[in-house]
Amino acid sequence: MAKKLACDKVLFTVILLLLTFGLVMVYSASAPLARGKAGNPLFVRQCAAAALGLLAMTVLMHLPYRLLREPRVIWTLLGGTLLLLVAVLFQPSLNGTRRWFFFGPLSLQASELAKLAVLPFLAYQIDRKNEQVNQRDFLLPTLLVVGVVAALILAEPDLGTAALLVLVAAVLIFLAGLSLRYVAGAGVVLGALLVVAVFSADYRRARLLAFLSPESDPLGNGYQALQSLIAVGSGGLFGLGQGRSVQKLYFLPHPESDFIFSIVAEELGLLGALALLAVFGVLAWRGIRASLAAPDRFGRYLGLAITCLLVVQALINSAVAVALLPTKGIPLPFISYGGSSLIVALTLSGVLLNISEHG
Repeated sequence: MAKKLACDKVLFTVILLLLTFGLVMVYSASAPLARGKAGNPLFVRQCAAAALGLLAMTVLMHLPYRLLREPRVIWTLLGGTLLLLVAVLFQPSLNGTRRWFFFGPLSLQASELAKLAVLPFLAYQIDRKNEQVNQRDFLLPTLLVVGVVAALILAEPDLGTAALLVLVAAVLIFLAGLSLRYVAGAGVVLGALLVVAVFSADYRRARLLAFLSPESDPLGNGYQALQSLIAVGSGGLFGLGQGRSVQKLYFLPHPESDFIFSIVAEELGLLGALALLAVFGVLAWRGIRASLAAPDRFGRYLGLAITCLLVVQALINSAVAVALLPTKGIPLPFISYGGSSLIVALTLSGVLLNISEHG
C-alpha cells in the first residue's frame, strides 16, 4: 500500500459544511413541530446522531480501509445486515411500513445499515474477480447478494432505498467493464421489475399517477408534490430568509426530512438551492478524484461506490422536491432529519476520507 498522507482537505471541509448546514436546516424546518415542547427534540436527536457519526468518521479515517476487504469482515457485515433486514419485518408497523427498530425514543433504520455492507461487498467482488466481470462466477453471486438485500428492503416496503442500492451496484459493475449486451439486458430486466414493483402496490401506482398529474388530486396523492412546488416557487431568487418558511407551518408534510430541499429553496431561494447542489458537485469531484488515485482496485471501487451513493441520493431527493420524480422518501444526505441516515453518511465519508489519505 502507498504511504499514508493527509486526507483530502477539500473533501473534509465539504463534509463538515454539509453537516453544519444540515443541522441548521433541521432546526429551522422542525421548529413548528417543537412548538409547545421543551427545546427541539428533533434537533437534539439530530445533534446526537451527528456526534455519533463524527465519532465513526474519525475512527474510520484512522483505520486502514483495506480492513474492509477482509473476508471475515465482508461476510460478517452481510450476515448481520441480512439478520437485521429479516428481524425488522417483525417489528411494529409505523405508517404501514416496518423499517425501524425502536429503543424508547430512539430508532434504527435497517435499510440504511445495508449500505455499509453492500458497498464493501461490491468492491470486494470486483477486486477479486476483475477479469471475470462478464462471467457467471462473478455475476451470479454478486447479483444474488444484491438481489436478496434489495428484496428484503422492498418487503419493508422501501422501494426507494432498494432501487438506490441496485442502481449503485449497476453503475459500479458497469464501470468494472460489464459488456454492453449485459447492460442492455439488465436494463430491460430492471425496468420490468420496477414496473411490477410500482403497479403491485396501490399506493405506488397512485403516486405515479399523481406525479404525472398532481393537479388532478390536489388534496390527495398530489398534495405533497404541489406543496413542495409552492415552497420552491415562493423562495424566488433570494428566498424568504433563514427561518421564515411558510410551507413548514403544517402545509408541507415532512419538511424536516423528505422535503427539506424544498425548505432550503423557500428560505434561501434559487441561489441557495443551487449553491447546495454545487457543494454536492464538489463532493462528487473530490470523491471521484480520491477514488481514482487509490493505490489498489478495492479502494478505487469502494470510493466510487460511496461517492455514487451519496451524490445520486442527493440528486434523487432534490428531483423529488421539484417534481421531476414521483414522491419517494429518500433523505438528502447530511441535510435531512434522520439519525440512521446521518450516521451512515458520515461513516461512509470516513471511509472515503481514509481512501483519500492513500492516494
